[in-house]
Amino acid sequence: MTKSGWPRRERVSVPRAVTKGTASAVAGWRLVCLLSSIVCLAACTSPAPRLLAEGTVRWQASPNFDARRPNFVVLHHTSNRTQHEALYTLTHPERKVSAHYLVGRDGEIVQLVEEKERAWHAGASWWGGNTDVNSISIGIELDNDGFEPFADAQIDALLALLVDVIGRNGIPGANVLGHADVAPGRKADPSALFPWRRLAEYGFGLWCDDPPEAAPETFDPALGLAALGYSPASPEAARQAFLLHYAGGRENLSETEERALVWCILQEKQSAAM
Repeated sequence: MTKSGWPRRERVSVPRAVTKGTASAVAGWRLVCLLSSIVCLAACTSPAPRLLAEGTVRWQASPNFDARRPNFVVLHHTSNRTQHEALYTLTHPERKVSAHYLVGRDGEIVQLVEEKERAWHAGASWWGGNTDVNSISIGIELDNDGFEPFADAQIDALLALLVDVIGRNGIPGANVLGHADVAPGRKADPSALFPWRRLAEYGFGLWCDDPPEAAPETFDPALGLAALGYSPASPEAARQAFLLHYAGGRENLSETEERALVWCILQEKQSAAM
């Protein structure tokens, strides 16, 4: 057990309700959910396909379907100075950006989009051959300007949220990524100050402690990054995104150390999949 009472590296389940801080936080969360639903109904409803509307295609409903299930969680920082600014950005129709959840600096959790719906948080992206990460992921924004440490209350709330979201959706714990991972060269969030190691202690994401075991002489780190899921289209951008996530953005790693780190994370991924 840790000081906060969370069991380390264990898969735990909690009730559906997510910790949202105070009663006022809960009320705010419900209000934003309601407003978000109204905006979605007013502005996001898709029209019927053209051929169906013209009568060219006959519609006959089948009961044999279910909701699409997300398989990844993508973490972001908002780059805003305040949670109020972040909420404005994430809910304004003209900004065309959203996330499923926003976690405030004080630990308040606000849900903005239903988990079964496709939020607009990853943009142009790639992970493991998937070119539309929005369609396969839950997006979580962290109220942070990108240059400040992440507050303890915020990370505690994020951990509670991850336990709930991942548990209900059956998402592998290793499938917690950063925006920079799926959009290398275009995005750099969450920043190098994000505590990935702390998340990995609870089974979310991957991590290797220093110093990792040396990689085999024949190991190609570029192929290793592609095997992890990074886009092979821009190897240097993928490399920078990897170092941001797993080395805190450090550029002073030797070639041997960098190869060893890629090898270690790849072994962690393979172990998690077993």
